[in-house]
Amino acid sequence: MSLPGPIVVVADGAASDVHDALARARTPVVTASVRDAKKAIAQAAPTAVVLAEPGDHAAADTIAAALATLNGPFVPFVALTPAYGSPSPHALPIAKGAVPSRLIARLRAALRVRTLHATVLRRIAGFAEQGVAASPMPSGDPLEDATVLVAGRGRGYPALAVALAGRMGLIGALSLDTAQSYIAARDIDGVVIGEGFNRSLVEDFIRDIGTDPRWRDLPVIAPASAACPVDPECMPNFEQVSAPPADVAAHMLPFARLHAFAGRLKRMSAALDQEGVLDPNSGLSLPAAFMRELQRAVADAETRGSPLALARLTLDTGANRRASADAARIASRLVRASDLACRDDDGTILIAFPETDLATAHVAARRIASVLKHTMVASGDRAGLSPTVALAARKPGDTAASLTERTSDARLVAAE
Repeated sequence: MSLPGPIVVVADGAASDVHDALARARTPVVTASVRDAKKAIAQAAPTAVVLAEPGDHAAADTIAAALATLNGPFVPFVALTPAYGSPSPHALPIAKGAVPSRLIARLRAALRVRTLHATVLRRIAGFAEQGVAASPMPSGDPLEDATVLVAGRGRGYPALAVALAGRMGLIGALSLDTAQSYIAARDIDGVVIGEGFNRSLVEDFIRDIGTDPRWRDLPVIAPASAACPVDPECMPNFEQVSAPPADVAAHMLPFARLHAFAGRLKRMSAALDQEGVLDPNSGLSLPAAFMRELQRAVADAETRGSPLALARLTLDTGANRRASADAARIASRLVRASDLACRDDDGTILIAFPETDLATAHVAARRIASVLKHTMVASGDRAGLSPTVALAARKPGDTAASLTERTSDARLVAAE
């Protein structure tokens, strides 16, 4: 299967292994020296760039800067490394010895993100041409949204967790069973398996992830001591690395950034599907859209005499934007299709339960709060979050504003 091109290969040497791999994939290639890399990228408008000079940090910085000036969809950047780490936090690393077997699979996975980005940009432009206001594209470094799962035991686990927590969100697990449950319940952008597990357990864990298409592009780093033969097409971002914690963190960082960016694009695509109703940051309705829909639900309940309940979930996330957004994304998976939900500007989560009495809504809201409590990890030295729930039932003559006001001292403001 061929790759879209052209792909710019930057090297002062022959880089025969990279060229051979790309030739087998029938990919158009533009070759440039390190000195001419910036000019070649500007002229070729590449779909991807490969730096074939292992560990050249200066060249990697030059390429990353050149790619940052390009307009249009994301351009993947892959850099060869002697063993582990990355010459740039924006370059996906690949060991020189892994090029023949893994380069094409890794490029193909990264190009899927490029295709998704191009689709989102095209749809946004289409909305603009029709005069329809779309939700704004989330801005900032995707690493701000990234959460990495670290599983490990023993003396090396704390150092590994600290090294990763200093760069991105962190979830810790002391067993691989717990780690697997978190992968299914949370938006995980990378998995690092530390020392302390039986080799067969690690192999079974990797095998389970590799056979599930949902986790195909999930970055996973396992110890080099584990024998984990993996099909690159099933797990293109799988790495086996034995290195100091800081180097493992540096190796994971570009993978986690790319995966978080892909997650951001998927949420944006879902928001576009709903024509500006969903918040691409949280996966819940935008407050203004929520209030409009709630007012319709209140009016319908008033006409038909049916019950309607509203719950406000307050989480002690403080100023931790990542924790607040993560909680909202978890809640978006838990609400029923018939329910309405949004994240307010203060971080609280509002859930409306049409056709639901107060007692039933209380059970549903408490169940959601319980899931959040047992799956969320807060910042600082707290082990988790304890959401508080306030409930209100519709009364005759209620409006959306009066109903929401009874769940909080501060009324939900929805600017039209």
